[in-house]
Parts: sequence; structure tokens; C-alpha cells
Amino acid sequence: MLLNFLDALRAAGIPASIKEHLLLLEALDRDVIARRPEDFYYLARATYVKDEGLLDRFDQVFGQVFKGVLGQDGVEADIPEDWLRLVAEKFLTPEEMEKIEALGDWDEIMDTLRKRLEEQEGRHQGGNKWIGTGGTSPFGHGGYNPEGVRIGGESRHKRAIKVWEKRDFANLDSTKQLGTRNIKVALRRLRRFAREGAAEELDLDETIRGTARQGWLDIRMRPERHNAVKLLLFLDVGGSMDPFVTLCEELFSAATSEFKNMEFFYFHNCLYEGVWKDNRRRFSERTPTWDILHKYGHDYKVIFVGDAAMSPYEISHPGGSVEHMNEEAGAVWLQRIAHTYPATIWLNPSPEAHWGYSQSTRLIRDLMNDRMYPLTIEGIDAAMRELTRKR
Repeated sequence: MLLNFLDALRAAGIPASIKEHLLLLEALDRDVIARRPEDFYYLARATYVKDEGLLDRFDQVFGQVFKGVLGQDGVEADIPEDWLRLVAEKFLTPEEMEKIEALGDWDEIMDTLRKRLEEQEGRHQGGNKWIGTGGTSPFGHGGYNPEGVRIGGESRHKRAIKVWEKRDFANLDSTKQLGTRNIKVALRRLRRFAREGAAEELDLDETIRGTARQGWLDIRMRPERHNAVKLLLFLDVGGSMDPFVTLCEELFSAATSEFKNMEFFYFHNCLYEGVWKDNRRRFSERTPTWDILHKYGHDYKVIFVGDAAMSPYEISHPGGSVEHMNEEAGAVWLQRIAHTYPATIWLNPSPEAHWGYSQSTRLIRDLMNDRMYPLTIEGIDAAMRELTRKR
């Protein structure tokens, strides 16, 4: 029973033994778990996997061996109401999408929006001009246009150059522990130890020497050793970063435990004139970016974390921010940071293979002098090597 599963695990490099296999069968025979696929998965994983580095490999084997076997026949799905509502929206093929042209540049889009607001008197749906839902108009939500202003609703195609709504973002959890061990190991490349504070740590070597020299117990204390590297961490939150919340929480938790001298700030999409510490108060309690530039010394290391996915106007144009009218372009602020802090890098959680398809990612990468790295263990390791490089 389940011998094909055992063979597949071994073929994948997971050292599963006959003894462990028999233990799994005995557990199943004694009904130690409920007869559910999820319970069987966790039981098998706990039995066979002894190294957390093999968890992903186990998941792949489990999915291949039991694909379709553990499903339940006759289960009826409840279709969410919002899915049914989208049936009314206009469906466009990729060929039809290519034929739809953008209005023009940033200024033309914003001028047209002002005119629409002045002229429009009622609700519209499925059109190509007025502010409404569905259709191909550059204004409204639920439709498609290469570039436009989303007014309410949810993002569908990630193409809005500005969003007209109030959005709430959640703070990252610094107590997140699962999966942070490997990230901590990679971050430890960025460290320079120094002894700081009061003498509260036992100096065992000096205690032994003093005791041997004096002839009685001579306890010696010393200041505790800390990582002396000073770090500024800027975290992109909300919007396209939502799928990466768990990964960013793991990085945030690891960095919080590894660096004593660390300050963090949130931003959205691109850095502008203000950042914040608490996403619940991001409109009322902001820290001017100028204050950061003047408060923290040039010896600070700077890490940006974000997917760099946005409208290019958010980087290149004053007023291009998706949420507010910024007086200076985002590129100006990124250049100021990079000039003030020579050791600056960008960690990108999106797959590196996708970077070339995003114009905004290419712009950010150029502004960072090509110091953009994937948010993977290998990427963090390479980024820490770059930050420790002498300049």
C-alpha cells in the first residue's frame, strides 16, 4: 500500500525508509487522523520529512502522486455572487485589447478626466467614453483600457495610472517566525560586531584567566556584542504587493531580530516626499523624506522592498502618484536616497523572469544602478554582498 508514494519520495531525493513507511501505515490503521486529505498530508509530511529544506520537494511529490485521487466526487461549488456579477461586464479577447488605444500621455488623460467630470450627468455601464463600469472607457472600474484612472472597484488588469479611492493597508507583523530561519542566515552576511552597553555578559575566557591567576573565583563581565550595522528599511505595501505579504513579513521579522540599529518606513509603489510607520495612520502621521535624509548618517545601509510594478508616470512625472498629487517625481526622491546612501539596494519579490516585461521595473532598476535583487535566499545573499562592498 502506498509503495508508489515511497518510491516517488526516494526518487526526489527525500530519504524515506521502510521503517517510516510502516509507521505511516500503522498510524493509518489505528485511525490517528480523520479521513481527510489535509490530515493525511500533514501526517505523511511529519513521518517522512526530517529536514525543513525538503518541504517544498515533498509538496511537489505529494501533488504529483495524489493529483485527482484525493478529490471528492459529487461536490457542488457555490459560485460567489461577485463572480456572477462580472458576467455582465464586457469580455475582450487579447486581439480586441490590442486594438484599444490609450488616450495619450499623462496630461491628456488628466485633462480628459476633468472634462468628463464636468459634462457627465448620470451613471454609465459598458461604454468607451464616460465614467462608469465595464466597457473600455479609461475612467471607472470593471472594464479594460491600456491606461486610465480607476474610480472605486477592484483592480482587474493592474493598468490604472491613478486610483480614486481611500485604501487601507495592514502593518507587517514583526513576530512572524515561520520560514525566517534561512532569511536570517542570508542577512547575517551584513554584520559588523561591536560591544555596546553595560558590562552584563559573562566573559568566560577572562574569568578563567583571572581565577587561575588570583587563586580564587574572579568573575569578569563585558558588554554584550551586537551587530553594529545601521539599516534603513523601506517597505512597499498595498495594491500589487498584497500577494507577497507573507514573504515580506518573514523578511521583516528576520531583519528585526538581526539588526539592533534598524529603522523601517512604509511607502506605496514609489518613494515620494513622505513615508509612514503605521498604515492605519498613513494619511495623518507621516515622516517627511527630507527629515530621513538629514537625520540618518551616510553610513546607513538602505534596503527597498517592493515589486516595482506601477505606472511609469508614478516614477517619471510630478503628480504621477496613484494616490496623491506629488510635487516632485518619484525618480527624484529615489536618486536623492541613492546619492545620500551609497549602499542602497532593492529587493523585488516578483519572479526575476518577469522583470523585463515591466517598464516601471526597468526604470527602478536603472535608478538603483542595476542593484535590484530577487527576494529569494540567493537574491538576499547577493544583495548583502553588495551592501558590504567597500566604496
